[in-house]
Amino acid sequence: MVDPTNRVIYRATPKGAGKVALISGGGSGHEPLHGGFVGLGMLDAACAGEVFTSPTPDQMLEATTAVDRGAGVLHIVKNYTGDVLNFEMAAELAAANGIEVATVVVNDDVAVEDSTWTAGRRGVGLTVLLEKIVGAAAEEGRDLAAITALAEKVNAGGRSMGVALTSCTVPAAGKPTFDLPEDQMEVGVGIHGEPGRTRVALEPAARIAERLVTPILEDAPFADGPAIVMLNGLGGTPMIELYLMYGEVAKLLEQAGVQVARVLVGNYITSLDMQGCSLTVLKADEELLGLWDAPVSTPGLRWGI
Repeated sequence: MVDPTNRVIYRATPKGAGKVALISGGGSGHEPLHGGFVGLGMLDAACAGEVFTSPTPDQMLEATTAVDRGAGVLHIVKNYTGDVLNFEMAAELAAANGIEVATVVVNDDVAVEDSTWTAGRRGVGLTVLLEKIVGAAAEEGRDLAAITALAEKVNAGGRSMGVALTSCTVPAAGKPTFDLPEDQMEVGVGIHGEPGRTRVALEPAARIAERLVTPILEDAPFADGPAIVMLNGLGGTPMIELYLMYGEVAKLLEQAGVQVARVLVGNYITSLDMQGCSLTVLKADEELLGLWDAPVSTPGLRWGI
Protein backbone atom coordinates (compact mmCIF):
# COMPACT_ATOMS: atom_id res chain seq x y z
CA MET A 1 0.00 0.00 0.00
CA VAL A 2 1.33 3.43 -0.94
CA ASP A 3 0.60 6.78 0.69
CA PRO A 4 1.51 9.20 -2.13
CA THR A 5 0.94 12.29 0.00
CA ASN A 6 3.50 11.32 2.63
CA ARG A 7 5.59 9.15 0.27
CA VAL A 8 5.39 6.09 2.50
CA ILE A 9 5.11 2.46 1.40
CA TYR A 10 3.28 0.14 3.82
CA ARG A 11 2.74 -3.58 4.10
CA ALA A 12 -0.52 -4.51 2.40
CA THR A 13 -1.47 -6.65 5.42
CA PRO A 14 -0.34 -5.11 8.73
CA LYS A 15 1.17 -7.22 11.48
CA GLY A 16 -1.07 -8.51 14.24
CA ALA A 17 -1.50 -6.54 17.45
CA GLY A 18 1.32 -6.87 19.97
CA LYS A 19 4.18 -7.22 17.49
CA VAL A 20 7.08 -4.80 17.05
CA ALA A 21 7.01 -2.82 13.80
CA LEU A 22 10.05 -1.85 11.72
CA ILE A 23 10.44 1.22 9.56
CA SER A 24 13.33 2.58 7.54
CA GLY A 25 13.82 5.07 4.77
CA GLY A 26 16.19 7.33 2.96
CA GLY A 27 16.71 9.19 -0.24
CA SER A 28 15.35 7.73 -3.47
CA GLY A 29 17.83 6.35 -6.00
CA HIS A 30 18.91 3.28 -3.99
CA GLU A 31 16.15 0.93 -5.15
CA PRO A 32 15.11 -1.67 -4.17
CA LEU A 33 16.18 -0.19 -0.81
CA HIS A 34 13.98 0.59 1.11
CA GLY A 35 10.56 0.28 -0.48
CA GLY A 36 11.42 -3.04 -2.09
CA PHE A 37 11.92 -4.59 1.33
CA VAL A 38 8.48 -3.82 2.74
CA GLY A 39 6.46 -6.94 3.42
CA LEU A 40 6.31 -10.19 5.36
CA GLY A 41 9.58 -10.84 7.16
CA MET A 42 11.11 -7.40 6.69
CA LEU A 43 9.86 -3.81 6.99
CA ASP A 44 6.38 -2.58 7.92
CA ALA A 45 6.95 0.75 6.18
CA ALA A 46 9.55 2.69 4.21
CA CYS A 47 9.77 6.48 3.82
CA ALA A 48 11.09 7.84 0.52
CA GLY A 49 12.87 11.18 0.28
CA GLU A 50 13.81 13.03 -2.88
CA VAL A 51 16.76 11.57 -4.81
CA PHE A 52 19.69 11.22 -2.38
CA THR A 53 17.80 13.37 0.15
CA SER A 54 16.56 12.29 3.57
CA PRO A 55 12.84 11.89 4.23
CA THR A 56 11.35 14.53 6.50
CA PRO A 57 10.50 14.01 10.19
CA ASP A 58 6.79 14.40 9.30
CA GLN A 59 7.01 11.46 6.89
CA MET A 60 8.73 9.31 9.49
CA LEU A 61 6.27 10.30 12.21
CA GLU A 62 3.34 9.45 9.94
CA ALA A 63 4.84 6.03 9.20
CA THR A 64 5.72 5.35 12.84
CA THR A 65 2.22 6.20 14.01
CA ALA A 66 0.56 4.12 11.29
CA VAL A 67 2.53 0.90 11.86
CA ASP A 68 2.60 0.83 15.68
CA ARG A 69 0.78 -2.30 16.88
CA GLY A 70 1.19 -1.55 20.57
CA ALA A 71 4.61 -3.15 21.05
CA GLY A 72 6.81 -0.30 19.85
CA VAL A 73 8.63 0.60 16.64
CA LEU A 74 12.26 0.15 15.61
CA HIS A 75 13.79 2.79 13.34
CA ILE A 76 16.55 1.38 11.09
CA VAL A 77 18.71 4.32 10.03
CA LYS A 78 21.71 4.46 7.71
CA ASN A 79 24.45 6.67 9.14
CA TYR A 80 24.00 9.82 7.09
CA THR A 81 23.58 13.08 8.96
CA GLY A 82 20.20 14.04 7.50
CA ASP A 83 18.72 10.58 8.06
CA VAL A 84 19.97 10.42 11.65
CA LEU A 85 18.71 13.88 12.59
CA ASN A 86 15.29 13.49 10.96
CA PHE A 87 14.64 10.03 12.37
CA GLU A 88 15.72 11.30 15.79
CA MET A 89 13.22 14.13 15.62
CA ALA A 90 10.46 11.77 14.47
CA ALA A 91 11.24 9.41 17.35
CA GLU A 92 10.95 12.25 19.85
CA LEU A 93 7.61 13.33 18.38
CA ALA A 94 6.32 9.76 18.43
CA ALA A 95 7.41 9.32 22.03
CA ALA A 96 5.48 12.46 22.93
CA ASN A 97 2.43 10.74 21.43
CA GLY A 98 2.93 7.66 23.59
CA ILE A 99 4.70 5.40 21.06
CA GLU A 100 7.83 3.59 22.22
CA VAL A 101 10.58 3.96 19.62
CA ALA A 102 14.06 2.44 19.51
CA THR A 103 16.74 3.21 16.92
CA VAL A 104 19.68 1.40 15.37
CA VAL A 105 22.14 3.37 13.23
CA VAL A 106 23.86 1.21 10.60
CA ASN A 107 27.53 2.14 10.08
CA ASP A 108 29.23 -0.75 8.29
CA ASP A 109 31.38 0.95 5.62
CA VAL A 110 35.09 0.40 6.28
CA ALA A 111 36.22 2.68 3.44
CA VAL A 112 36.41 5.95 5.37
CA GLU A 113 35.88 7.00 8.96
CA ASP A 114 34.19 10.31 8.11
CA SER A 115 32.80 11.69 4.86
CA THR A 116 31.04 14.68 3.37
CA TRP A 117 27.69 13.20 4.35
CA THR A 118 28.31 11.74 7.77
CA ALA A 119 30.20 11.74 11.05
CA GLY A 120 31.61 8.27 11.47
CA ARG A 121 31.31 5.36 9.09
CA ARG A 122 28.62 5.37 6.42
CA GLY A 123 25.70 2.96 6.46
CA VAL A 124 25.60 0.85 3.30
CA GLY A 125 24.99 -2.80 2.33
CA LEU A 126 24.59 -4.24 5.82
CA THR A 127 21.26 -2.41 5.99
CA VAL A 128 19.70 -5.07 3.76
CA LEU A 129 20.93 -7.97 5.89
CA LEU A 130 19.88 -6.24 9.09
CA GLU A 131 16.36 -5.55 7.83
CA LYS A 132 15.96 -9.22 6.85
CA ILE A 133 17.27 -10.69 10.12
CA VAL A 134 15.52 -8.25 12.44
CA GLY A 135 12.35 -8.51 10.38
CA ALA A 136 12.25 -12.26 10.98
CA ALA A 137 12.66 -11.71 14.72
CA ALA A 138 9.76 -9.26 14.72
CA GLU A 139 7.57 -11.80 12.93
CA GLU A 140 8.37 -14.28 15.72
CA GLY A 141 6.99 -11.82 18.26
CA ARG A 142 10.16 -10.82 20.09
CA ASP A 143 9.84 -7.65 22.17
CA LEU A 144 11.38 -4.28 21.32
CA ALA A 145 14.35 -4.62 23.68
CA ALA A 146 15.28 -8.01 22.25
CA ILE A 147 14.90 -6.84 18.66
CA THR A 148 16.98 -3.72 19.32
CA ALA A 149 19.74 -5.84 20.88
CA LEU A 150 19.64 -8.15 17.85
CA ALA A 151 19.91 -5.16 15.48
CA GLU A 152 22.93 -3.89 17.39
CA LYS A 153 24.51 -7.36 17.24
CA VAL A 154 24.09 -7.46 13.46
CA ASN A 155 25.47 -3.96 13.06
CA ALA A 156 28.51 -4.78 15.18
CA GLY A 157 29.22 -7.93 13.18
CA GLY A 158 29.00 -6.59 9.62
CA ARG A 159 31.43 -4.74 7.38
CA SER A 160 31.18 -3.41 3.79
CA MET A 161 33.42 -1.99 1.08
CA GLY A 162 32.57 -0.73 -2.42
CA VAL A 163 34.18 0.23 -5.71
CA ALA A 164 32.79 2.37 -8.55
CA LEU A 165 33.70 2.09 -12.23
CA THR A 166 31.52 5.08 -13.21
CA SER A 167 29.74 7.94 -11.50
CA CYS A 168 25.99 8.01 -11.12
CA THR A 169 23.83 10.65 -12.80
CA VAL A 170 21.24 12.43 -10.67
CA PRO A 171 18.22 13.20 -12.91
CA ALA A 172 17.93 16.80 -11.75
CA ALA A 173 21.56 17.47 -12.66
CA GLY A 174 21.59 15.53 -15.92
CA LYS A 175 25.33 14.90 -15.73
CA PRO A 176 27.66 12.62 -13.75
CA THR A 177 28.00 13.52 -10.07
CA PHE A 178 31.78 13.31 -10.26
CA ASP A 179 34.39 13.03 -12.99
CA LEU A 180 35.82 9.51 -13.28
CA PRO A 181 37.89 8.78 -16.40
CA GLU A 182 37.02 5.58 -18.28
CA ASP A 183 40.35 3.99 -17.41
CA GLN A 184 40.06 4.60 -13.63
CA MET A 185 37.95 3.45 -10.70
CA GLU A 186 37.07 4.86 -7.27
CA VAL A 187 37.86 2.49 -4.40
CA GLY A 188 35.72 2.89 -1.29
CA VAL A 189 33.03 5.00 -2.96
CA GLY A 190 29.84 5.87 -1.06
CA ILE A 191 26.32 5.15 -2.30
CA HIS A 192 25.76 8.83 -3.16
CA GLY A 193 29.02 9.10 -5.08
CA GLU A 194 31.06 10.29 -2.10
CA PRO A 195 34.80 9.88 -2.63
CA GLY A 196 36.47 6.80 -1.28
CA ARG A 197 39.97 5.81 -0.21
CA THR A 198 41.75 6.19 -3.51
CA ARG A 199 41.40 6.42 -7.27
CA VAL A 200 43.37 3.90 -9.30
CA ALA A 201 43.65 2.55 -12.84
CA LEU A 202 41.14 -0.11 -13.87
CA GLU A 203 42.23 -3.56 -12.72
CA PRO A 204 41.24 -7.19 -13.37
CA ALA A 205 38.38 -8.66 -11.31
CA ALA A 206 40.77 -10.65 -9.10
CA ARG A 207 42.58 -7.48 -8.03
CA ILE A 208 39.34 -5.57 -7.47
CA ALA A 209 38.17 -8.44 -5.26
CA GLU A 210 41.33 -8.04 -3.17
CA ARG A 211 40.55 -4.34 -2.72
CA LEU A 212 37.11 -5.27 -1.39
CA VAL A 213 37.99 -8.27 0.76
CA THR A 214 41.24 -7.16 2.37
CA PRO A 215 39.97 -4.01 4.20
CA ILE A 216 36.97 -5.95 5.54
CA LEU A 217 39.05 -8.82 6.91
CA GLU A 218 41.59 -6.38 8.36
CA ASP A 219 38.82 -4.53 10.20
CA ALA A 220 37.08 -7.45 11.92
CA PRO A 221 37.62 -11.20 12.53
CA PHE A 222 35.53 -13.46 10.30
CA ALA A 223 37.50 -16.70 10.29
CA ASP A 224 36.13 -18.21 13.52
CA GLY A 225 32.57 -18.97 12.45
CA PRO A 226 30.00 -18.83 9.65
CA ALA A 227 29.36 -15.68 7.61
CA ILE A 228 26.60 -14.26 5.44
CA VAL A 229 28.02 -12.58 2.32
CA MET A 230 26.37 -10.15 -0.09
CA LEU A 231 27.94 -9.04 -3.38
CA ASN A 232 25.80 -6.08 -4.32
CA GLY A 233 25.52 -4.25 -7.63
CA LEU A 234 25.39 -0.46 -7.57
CA GLY A 235 22.78 -0.21 -10.32
CA GLY A 236 24.56 -0.37 -13.67
CA THR A 237 26.55 -3.60 -13.40
CA PRO A 238 25.26 -6.66 -15.32
CA MET A 239 24.48 -9.74 -13.26
CA ILE A 240 27.05 -11.83 -15.16
CA GLU A 241 29.77 -9.42 -13.99
CA LEU A 242 28.50 -9.56 -10.41
CA TYR A 243 28.68 -13.35 -10.41
CA LEU A 244 32.15 -13.21 -11.94
CA MET A 245 33.23 -10.84 -9.19
CA TYR A 246 31.69 -13.05 -6.51
CA GLY A 247 33.71 -15.97 -7.84
CA GLU A 248 36.90 -14.01 -7.17
CA VAL A 249 35.66 -12.86 -3.76
CA ALA A 250 34.77 -16.43 -2.77
CA LYS A 251 38.32 -17.62 -3.51
CA LEU A 252 39.81 -14.97 -1.24
CA LEU A 253 37.34 -15.62 1.57
CA GLU A 254 38.06 -19.35 1.42
CA GLN A 255 41.82 -18.71 1.51
CA ALA A 256 41.29 -16.53 4.59
CA GLY A 257 39.33 -19.26 6.36
CA VAL A 258 35.95 -17.52 6.19
CA GLN A 259 33.12 -20.06 6.27
CA VAL A 260 30.56 -18.66 3.81
CA ALA A 261 27.21 -20.05 4.97
CA ARG A 262 24.80 -17.90 2.93
CA VAL A 263 25.30 -15.82 -0.23
CA LEU A 264 23.30 -13.03 -1.87
CA VAL A 265 24.35 -11.67 -5.30
CA GLY A 266 22.41 -8.93 -7.09
CA ASN A 267 21.26 -5.31 -6.99
CA TYR A 268 19.94 -4.62 -3.48
CA ILE A 269 21.23 -1.16 -2.51
CA THR A 270 22.06 0.84 -5.61
CA SER A 271 23.22 4.30 -6.63
CA LEU A 272 21.02 5.06 -9.64
CA ASP A 273 23.01 4.00 -12.74
CA MET A 274 26.45 3.68 -11.14
CA GLN A 275 28.58 0.81 -12.40
CA GLY A 276 30.44 -1.01 -9.65
CA CYS A 277 29.76 -3.23 -6.67
CA SER A 278 30.03 -3.52 -2.93
CA LEU A 279 30.85 -6.43 -0.66
CA THR A 280 29.22 -7.01 2.73
CA VAL A 281 30.34 -9.71 5.15
CA LEU A 282 28.34 -10.44 8.31
CA LYS A 283 29.67 -12.60 11.14
CA ALA A 284 26.87 -15.07 11.82
CA ASP A 285 25.85 -17.81 14.25
CA GLU A 286 23.02 -20.32 14.38
CA GLU A 287 20.55 -17.69 15.56
CA LEU A 288 21.34 -15.29 12.72
CA LEU A 289 21.34 -18.06 10.11
CA GLY A 290 17.95 -19.28 11.32
CA LEU A 291 16.50 -15.79 11.09
CA TRP A 292 18.08 -15.30 7.65
CA ASP A 293 16.44 -18.52 6.42
CA ALA A 294 13.00 -17.57 7.80
CA PRO A 295 10.28 -16.86 5.21
CA VAL A 296 10.31 -13.46 3.53
CA SER A 297 7.97 -12.02 0.92
CA THR A 298 8.88 -8.58 -0.43
CA PRO A 299 9.47 -7.23 -3.93
CA GLY A 300 13.24 -7.27 -3.33
CA LEU A 301 13.65 -10.55 -1.39
CA ARG A 302 11.46 -13.63 -1.43
CA TRP A 303 11.96 -17.17 -0.18
CA GLY A 304 10.40 -19.78 2.08
CA ILE A 305 6.84 -18.88 1.07
